[in-house]
Amino acid sequence: MAFDMESVVEATSGAVGALVSTTILYPLDTCKTKYQAENRDHLHQRYRNISDVFWEAISKGQVLSLYQGLGTKNLQSFISQFIYFYGYSFFKRLYLRESKSKSIGTTANLIIAAAAGACTAIATQPLDTAASRMQTSDFGKSKGLLESLTEGSWSDAFDGLGISLLLTTNPSIQYTVFDQLKQRLLKGKMREEMDGVSSSQALSAFSAFVLGAVSKCIATCLTYPAIRCKVMIQSAKSDGNEDGMTQSSRSRKTISGTISSVWEKEGISGFFKGLHAQMLKTVLTSALLLMIKEKLTKTTWVLLIALRRIMLTTRPKIKSS
Repeated sequence: MAFDMESVVEATSGAVGALVSTTILYPLDTCKTKYQAENRDHLHQRYRNISDVFWEAISKGQVLSLYQGLGTKNLQSFISQFIYFYGYSFFKRLYLRESKSKSIGTTANLIIAAAAGACTAIATQPLDTAASRMQTSDFGKSKGLLESLTEGSWSDAFDGLGISLLLTTNPSIQYTVFDQLKQRLLKGKMREEMDGVSSSQALSAFSAFVLGAVSKCIATCLTYPAIRCKVMIQSAKSDGNEDGMTQSSRSRKTISGTISSVWEKEGISGFFKGLHAQMLKTVLTSALLLMIKEKLTKTTWVLLIALRRIMLTTRPKIKSS
């Protein structure tokens, strides 16, 4: 049976990169998510800017609550990135083999990335919803994973799935831009080693960081209104003291209800509320992820090859015993 080593290497290094980058930037992610989830008119806003969320945690003595939901978020990030990178690498190699092409075009790359993203969104949506609920809960009042998932009906665990599928265009744009820029950057080096495998080529840490930041910046700007609507749909149920929010909690859980609520209370600028925080967080996360992934790829190759050799050498002994 053929073992798709390259896809496993891409998936493993990408998942580990996601795990590390998510953990490092998690307090920023919590502040950003709580800021995005608030939907009030300008006169009654609880948070004027993202720093207000941070200072609220400090004033309440709940600094560690900035990490509420970290375990769930890491689990979701690891699984989603593993599925995405494996699917993206596998489908890309399959396309190149079937089409007998030496390179992949932009259109085909977008389709492959969207397909991998759709599979990822469906598989990890409950974890994504639970993580958002835990992050947007009041500081010190976050529930566990099972409690968050069992709030309401089982279908509620898939809140925002439609937008998540729509947002598959985000990583599609990001990784397409990154992959194309990477190929051009390494084109000169690859000419010297035409017979070598593509996985042996790796960007420097700085180059991967810059390309990751640029690609994610483009994707985030284009898809941000959908990102904010998704956060609002997945946010934890608000307390009864929030003005009118309990009455509209049901409509808020639909895309049309969310859009209507943002438009009525915040105007068109509300669709871009928190854009600067989202840009900062996502750019840093993606840049770190891709930088770590590039540096881990070679190491992962060595470890998997060594493991495979050990398994092959010990297999006859196991059979003979």
